[in-house]
Amino acid sequence: MQTRVAIMGIIVDNPDAVEGLNATLHDYAAYIIGRMGIPYKERNVSIISVALDAPEDEISALAGKLGNLDGVSVKTAYSGVVS
Repeated sequence: MQTRVAIMGIIVDNPDAVEGLNATLHDYAAYIIGRMGIPYKERNVSIISVALDAPEDEISALAGKLGNLDGVSVKTAYSGVVS
């Protein structure tokens, strides 16, 4: 199975979405290399970056599920690294 390295940028502006976001990320834990979250209290948002090594369809599925959560925006950048 081919995998790609990618970074997912996530902005959360609805605190009620955090529980669903964390549950969804837990479901994809096997593909997550690392995660960094920054609470930006002055603007009442959280900024999260997630590094992944996963099949492209799994990365797309994760982005879709997160993007469907109310108050969550997601963008994904893929590297040229394929294994």
